[in-house]
Order: sequence, then structure tokens, then C-alpha cells
Amino acid sequence: MHALLTTASGYSALVINIMALIVIVFGAVEAFVGGLRVMFSGSQGNAMLSGIYVRFGRWLVAGLTFQLAADVIETATTSTADGWYDIGRLAAVAVIRTFLSFFLERDMRAMSEATAEPAAKV
Repeated sequence: MHALLTTASGYSALVINIMALIVIVFGAVEAFVGGLRVMFSGSQGNAMLSGIYVRFGRWLVAGLTFQLAADVIETATTSTADGWYDIGRLAAVAVIRTFLSFFLERDMRAMSEATAEPAAKV
């Protein structure tokens, strides 16, 4: 039973890590293409770049969340001598995701306030 659980969790973690990779790569490609559009269009660069930045941050948060889930599965089912290394890696991903989420939410709030101000003045 333990072997079955270990095998299933290993495959689950692999699939979830692949999903995280796909999400992050898709977000990076989208941000790259959007950045190129802004560089070559020349109009409203700052506003568009801010939107691209926030959207890319959302993709990163989603990808890190999937990676955190995979790391939780791996850490819960792995009993190796490198247990502290696994826990440290898990903690690092959790901290990065938390800070990224915090700053992303702050930037989104600032962007929504900035776009709401001109509408209120009209």
C-alpha cells in the first residue's frame, strides 16, 4: 500500500509540476509578445506595460501555486535523509509565492485607483 501511495504521489507531483511549467511558460510568452507590441506601437506604453506586468504576475502566482502543491505532495510522501532540504525548498516556494501575491495585489490596487481617478475628474 505504501509503495502504491508513493508511486501515485510521484506521478501526481510530476503532472502538477508539468502544469506549473505550462502556466509559467504561457505567461512568459504572453508577456514577451505584449511587450514587443508595446515597444513597436509607441502609444500608451506605460499603461499597457503595467497591464502586461500585472497579468504576467498572475500567471507566475498561478504557476507557483501549482509548484507549491507538487512540493507539498513530494514532501509529504518522501522520507529521505534530505528531509530538511525538501522542507526548506517548500518554504522558499511558499515565501516567494506569498510575496509575489502581496506585491501583485498592491500593484493591482494602485492601477485600479489610477484608472478610477481620471474617470472621477470627468
